[in-house]
Amino acid sequence: MTVIVTDTGFAPDDWTDGFTALTDAANDVVAVDLPSDADPDALAGHLTALRMIRVDFPSFADGRGFTLAKRLRLMGYTGRLRAKGHVIADQYAMARRSGFDEVEISNDLAARQPEDQWVFRADWRANDYQSRLRAG
Repeated sequence: MTVIVTDTGFAPDDWTDGFTALTDAANDVVAVDLPSDADPDALAGHLTALRMIRVDFPSFADGRGFTLAKRLRLMGYTGRLRAKGHVIADQYAMARRSGFDEVEISNDLAARQPEDQWVFRADWRANDYQSRLRAG
C-alpha cells in the first residue's frame, strides 16, 4: 500500500486508471511511469493526452526526478505530476517547486516520517530563498 502526500497532508490514492511503462506508451495511454533516467522528450507528442505522469525516485539521494518534473512543466505538461518512491519529507518543498503535484510514499516511510513532518513543509511557496530576499 502507498500514501499520497499533498499540501493538506496524507490521503489515500484516488488514481484508478493504472500506469503504463514508458516503453509501452501508445496514443491511448492516460498515465505513464517515468523512470529517473528517462528522456522526457520521449513524451513530447503525448503530453496533451496524458492525465498523469509518475516519476520514479529510486533513492532520496537521486535528484534526477526534480529535473524531469521541471522539464515536463517547461515542455507544457499541465496534467497531474506525481513523485513516487524514496522522497523524504525534507524534499517535499523542492518536489512542489519543481512541478510535482503530489508525492507517493510507502506505508513504511509514512510511519517513519509522519504526516506532521510533511505538512510542516507544505508552505513551500513562502519558504524559499527568493521569497526571503524579496521580503527583506
